[in-house]
Amino acid sequence: MFKFFKKTTVETPTGTKIPQHIAFICDGNRRWAENRGLPPLMGHQAGIANFENLVDWFIARGVSTITFFIFSTENWDRSEEEVDFLMDLFYSELSKNMKHAAEKNLRYRVIGSRDRLPKKLAELCDKLEDMSAENTNGTVVFALNYGGQDEIVRAVNMAIENGEPVTKESFETFMDTGDLLPIDLMVRTSNENRISNFLLWKLAYAELLFIPEHWPDLVKSEKLWQHVLDEYTKRDRRFGGGKKKNYSGKQK
Repeated sequence: MFKFFKKTTVETPTGTKIPQHIAFICDGNRRWAENRGLPPLMGHQAGIANFENLVDWFIARGVSTITFFIFSTENWDRSEEEVDFLMDLFYSELSKNMKHAAEKNLRYRVIGSRDRLPKKLAELCDKLEDMSAENTNGTVVFALNYGGQDEIVRAVNMAIENGEPVTKESFETFMDTGDLLPIDLMVRTSNENRISNFLLWKLAYAELLFIPEHWPDLVKSEKLWQHVLDEYTKRDRRFGGGKKKNYSGKQK
């Protein structure tokens, strides 16, 4: 059975709408570094420098799931130097996340294909998921070697192998993201106004927010975090109907 988690520990104004699932496309790391005369790879380092504080801040305000798009299926086309740097960086970060998961009672998920990941990184992804599977204070998701079309195609093939007709609900059980809430708000940084093959199924009714700041600026700015929540509060979500209604996903 799918498990959805929500725990609010910071009081929010009465009537304030809180997105239950926020997804971030973490764009602009290299541009951030180049603007400062730094080697481009240092932008990736800066992009994780305050990551856990960001997670804790949003979880404390009632967000139950946070997803980060950190490496797409298309990113393998980057230089070997950059890809190797990122794989080592992800391994170091996920190792730290083991402690964060335990201390903050957070469930971690890593979605996407493990096929092309270095063996030690793939094994660490499995270990992090296994050790945090029963944690209940919120869910943190890394989309690593992930592509929305790739996820759907893999799910289709599994459904075919299963040999039974599917519904929307049963089809989700074949997907990497099947146990995750629908996305309420997707945020992309660095003035890029695209969804770039990200979580196509879960974005069906998401609000989209595109901001000019590069990811390393957002990850360390509580002012920008509050801006994200404030922007969501302004949105009138109709879901194809004529009247506004609340929506946070149904428990499967």
